[in-house]
Amino acid sequence: MAGPTTTTERGAPGLRRPKGGRPGRLSRARPSPRWRPGPGGIRRALPGPRAVLLIATVLFLLAGGVWLFYGSAWLRVEQVTASGTRVLTPAQVKAAAAVPVGAPLASVDTAEIEGRLLRALPRVRSADVVRSWPHGISLTVVERTPVLLVEKGGKFTEVDAAGVRYATVDKSRAPEGVPLLELTAGRSPSLRRFGTARLTAEAVRVAGDLPARVAAEAKVLRVRSYDSISLELTGGRTVVWGNGEDGEAKARTLTALMKAAPKAGHFDVSAPTAPAASRS
Repeated sequence: MAGPTTTTERGAPGLRRPKGGRPGRLSRARPSPRWRPGPGGIRRALPGPRAVLLIATVLFLLAGGVWLFYGSAWLRVEQVTASGTRVLTPAQVKAAAAVPVGAPLASVDTAEIEGRLLRALPRVRSADVVRSWPHGISLTVVERTPVLLVEKGGKFTEVDAAGVRYATVDKSRAPEGVPLLELTAGRSPSLRRFGTARLTAEAVRVAGDLPARVAAEAKVLRVRSYDSISLELTGGRTVVWGNGEDGEAKARTLTALMKAAPKAGHFDVSAPTAPAASRS
């Protein structure tokens, strides 16, 4: 009578009983051609025809995409547009940008073009360069806005609210509605203490805080000392501003004061909590 079948004979993976062989002798089965032994005896499946086809398709698409964006003549720079100009012209912006027309659109370095615009055109405060598929590059610039004019030798230098001197023009091209800076500190203690640069910076600060209506009517911004800054407006009117501190409060107070006393010729907002207005 045959003995009980052992677990080894029944359940050993990869083993089979040979035909005609004696009981208890097992032979190892040949691995399936779709399987390959891996490290540690782990079997790994070989890629089938579908997997090979999928890999080939992906590689083909990747190669085609690279050729389309960088090698073909379809997606190349053909048109450059410029917008946002006020004093500058679109032609000046495009010339400074020097966009490589004919180059693959995907290879255009937009950051480099932005930097080139800022270096070549000091009047430009910021620049934005965008690809416009399939053939365009769009240049959008924001020009600086002058808040003061500084005169020297018959020339006028424009200064923006950040204190940047970015353009020098003659009198015929000086922007209207921008006050002229007059630094009359002379040999005052304020000039010796703060220096011309600091007093000019305070003047720029005041000019940047002026209400739009007042800024448009301001002819001269006069600095006698750090605490004595005043404005000369159209119609012979004057404004005592004081120093550059509390600019927003002074602007609100001056706007309200000019509405309350429209016929006044002299306004004092150096202390915004105690303003004053008079006819002269």
